[in-house]
Amino acid sequence: MRLRGLYRLAWGTALAVLLGTTACGDGSSIADDDAGTDPARDDAGQPDGSTPLEPDAGLPPEDPYADEVVSFEPGDSAGFGQDRFPDIVLGPPSGLGPDNGSLDVLSLGRGGEIVLRFTDLAVVDGPGVDLLVFENAFLVADGSTYSERGIVSVSDDGVNWHPFPCATTDAEGGYPGCAGVTPVHANPANGISATDPAVAGGDGFDLATVGLRRARYVRIVDAGNNRYGGTSGGFDLDAVAVVNGESLRSGTP
Repeated sequence: MRLRGLYRLAWGTALAVLLGTTACGDGSSIADDDAGTDPARDDAGQPDGSTPLEPDAGLPPEDPYADEVVSFEPGDSAGFGQDRFPDIVLGPPSGLGPDNGSLDVLSLGRGGEIVLRFTDLAVVDGPGVDLLVFENAFLVADGSTYSERGIVSVSDDGVNWHPFPCATTDAEGGYPGCAGVTPVHANPANGISATDPAVAGGDGFDLATVGLRRARYVRIVDAGNNRYGGTSGGFDLDAVAVVNGESLRSGTP
């Protein structure tokens, strides 16, 4: 009985010492360890790949195509392409060569109007063609071109517009100054550059023609004397592309 009592006393003393050590803490306690891995603390101030402290991915690379649709006012017989709007008129053209018209287009309808904006690259007056506008014109059996004309205007502020002269009824002369006349060759799938007027196809415009140094907006209006019916009437816009441009990311208003 005496030995058993001594054993119990020794065990109780050891347990008390152990509990006292844990309660006082020694710099390596469970609470201290958890403090460094607490998800709430990490989210509040530790860059773990998903917090505001991490730098953002940066701006997307500059490209020569329209970035925004400012407005679209469809006319009668419009509708085709609106299920993919606005992306269908942003980005590169989808040309199919001289004998085929692309279906990657937005039909404006009779007298329809669309305004596009460049936010990373502006069109500037440089050597020759500065801007290309792509429709889906194509050659027909008799060697003529099936075209639906559009009148192009440019602006640097979206308020003051400078229209390019467009002979909408001069079929014999090839409708000079109008968009929608020349078949489109450029397509991301074939590697043909959409910013090289020598190979891209589409219709080119020189800012010097309207006396403008820079343009950030492009407006296209259906000529009103094209073919209409169904939901694919009038000018069919594929894309617009900057040929001569300058960056808008340097703080230039």
